[in-house]
Amino acid sequence: MIAAGHRPRPTREELHAAAGRPLPDVIAPGLRVLFCGINPSLYSAATGHHFARPGNRFWRALHAAGFTPRLLSPAEDHRLLEHGCGLTNLVARATAAASELAAEELIAGRRQLARSAARRRPRIVAVLGIGAYRTAFAQPAAEPGRQAERLGASLLWVLPNPSGLNAHYQIAELAAAFQSLYAAAFRAAPRRRRLVIESRGE
Repeated sequence: MIAAGHRPRPTREELHAAAGRPLPDVIAPGLRVLFCGINPSLYSAATGHHFARPGNRFWRALHAAGFTPRLLSPAEDHRLLEHGCGLTNLVARATAAASELAAEELIAGRRQLARSAARRRPRIVAVLGIGAYRTAFAQPAAEPGRQAERLGASLLWVLPNPSGLNAHYQIAELAAAFQSLYAAAFRAAPRRRRLVIESRGE
């Protein structure tokens, strides 16, 4: 039986059909943080929810850092707006891997992100993926954390890619990076909480 609020995992055929499909933004004016992923995975595009691929640690790091009072599921991504946060991507089209994207797509995505930030005016735009940020923003030496440049009126922040394939960062390190962003976005000391890693059948 499938738990309430959850749908079956996409089939191979559904994943294949999701290639190139965009994922709607979760966005509103005046957000504290607009999280910007690289581009949707096939899994996210097939399900219609951000960071939905099993093994992605975005939702766990977000909760551990204090952004949400409980661990949200990808199917609840719209509820981030209740906590002053939103979701978008540098590149709209879904791929099996971010490495399939051309540099020109990332650069064009930066321009689109700048236009969106100018309209919505989030306090901070946080790009999830240092390699994608370096390419899109022409900052080859950039490191995670707050950036010297701005995106219009918004501060720019870089976070590690929360994909489970990113072996350079374990969940505790991801949570610490997210906590620094939380402190800057909400102007409060990070609320450290015991990290509970919930199994979702991954």
